Amino acid sequence: MATFLGSSRNFISTMSEFESNVRRFADKVDSTDRYASFDYCFNYFQRRRKDPQTMLGKNLELSCNQLGFYLASWGMLRGSSFLLQRSVKHFVPLVELIASAPNELWELDVHKYDTERLELIMEWTPKIQEALHPKGWKVYEGVASDILVTKILLGVFGCVPAFDTYFKKGFGVSTFSKGSLRKVGMFYADHAQEIEGLRQPTIDFATGMPSEILYTRAKVIDMAFFVAGGYGN
Repeated sequence: MATFLGSSRNFISTMSEFESNVRRFADKVDSTDRYASFDYCFNYFQRRRKDPQTMLGKNLELSCNQLGFYLASWGMLRGSSFLLQRSVKHFVPLVELIASAPNELWELDVHKYDTERLELIMEWTPKIQEALHPKGWKVYEGVASDILVTKILLGVFGCVPAFDTYFKKGFGVSTFSKGSLRKVGMFYADHAQEIEGLRQPTIDFATGMPSEILYTRAKVIDMAFFVAGGYGN
């Protein structure tokens, strides 16, 4: 039996539980399930990472739609969200920011977490917030939360878990921070072989079949602790 992170708040105590949670989540997602919106958004941006200009120009509207629908499916356009009051064109500055991302961010996953790369993630958090909160907006008109930022980082780059209520509860952390990300990196280091074995292909939109793109390590960890925190209960 493995004790994860040494935290009494953590809801997974064995690797078999971890694997069961990943399977439980993944097996419920088919090509029309709401959570498949992650696969389509992630595939879209990953297939354009080598030539980011293909996210812009004539594809800019499509890029905004991909990102917007994923965020809507993942609960980011609920009644309390400032995004509910905006059209899909609101995502233009964010897509332009994504197109400018350095290779280090596109290649980042939990197995590469170190001080420099964690700092890169923290540097991009306010950049994403600023892209979604243009100058001139009053504070009450909305600020991108850590939940929203991490869902964007996961859905586009796959580099962090989404720090929503379920994940934070399941993983035993209270905030999105470098300290929490270090714990994610430590967890991967302790269970790398098992996590690598759970990296299944994303769903391809055109065929509904497995694509050539694998879930990232951060996505696998996200699924397991999302379930541990209460999803599906």
